[in-house]
This record gives sequence, structure tokens and C-alpha cells, in this order.
Amino acid sequence: MIGLDTNVLARYFAQDHPLQSAQATTLIESLDEQHPGFLSQIALAELVWVLDAAYKVRKPQLVRIIERLLLAPEIIVENAESALQALHRFAESTAGFADCLIERNGYQAGCSDTLTFDRKAARTAGMRLLGN
Repeated sequence: MIGLDTNVLARYFAQDHPLQSAQATTLIESLDEQHPGFLSQIALAELVWVLDAAYKVRKPQLVRIIERLLLAPEIIVENAESALQALHRFAESTAGFADCLIERNGYQAGCSDTLTFDRKAARTAGMRLLGN
């Protein structure tokens, strides 16, 4: 198993750099269930941010890309179940993916609530507002 950094996946999906995109494609296409790639939740959240902010990928396509990674047998995603739950909440709301991931990981860890000062996260990601 090998770890995958955000920039490798960004180059793979964007196909915007002749050399690095080709190298990323060769690597990703070489992965299989016996020799999988590992994707941390941090890299997953960063990938959503990079594809949105730098590449202007729209939300429906972002959801398809992340779902593809989460369901690929050749990619092991850290705590994939909570990541998939977070993706579903992200797809159905205006919440940010990272906020959804934070809330779902807290829930899966047994937290009764995830508290935040972020009003939008409290309204859309299932968190609870701390204070006023």
C-alpha cells in the first residue's frame, strides 16, 4: 500500500500538467486490491477544497469524484464509512465538506454533539452552535 497526497489526485482528476498528470495517471491506474493506495481524510478534505477553489469544479462533479474514490476497491480511505456519510450530507446541503466530515467523525466516535461557533456549520452540517 502507498499513501496518496492531494496533489497527485488533483493532477489525476484535472489532467492539467503534461508530466505530472501523466505520472499521476500511471500511478492511479497501477493500483489494485493487492497493491492499493491509501487516502487520509485530511487529503480527501484538501482535495475537495483544491478542486473547488483552484479548479472551480462544481459540487455535483465534486460529489461524483469523491464518491468514486470512496467506493474504489483499489483505494483505502481512512474511516471511509464516516467519509461517505459526510459526502452524502455535503451533497444534500450547503455545508462544506470539511464541516460534514468533522461532524460525522464526531458522531462515529460517540459524541453527543459537535459544538461550533460557525453558524453555517451549525445550520447545515449537523453541528450545534456554542453560545449565542
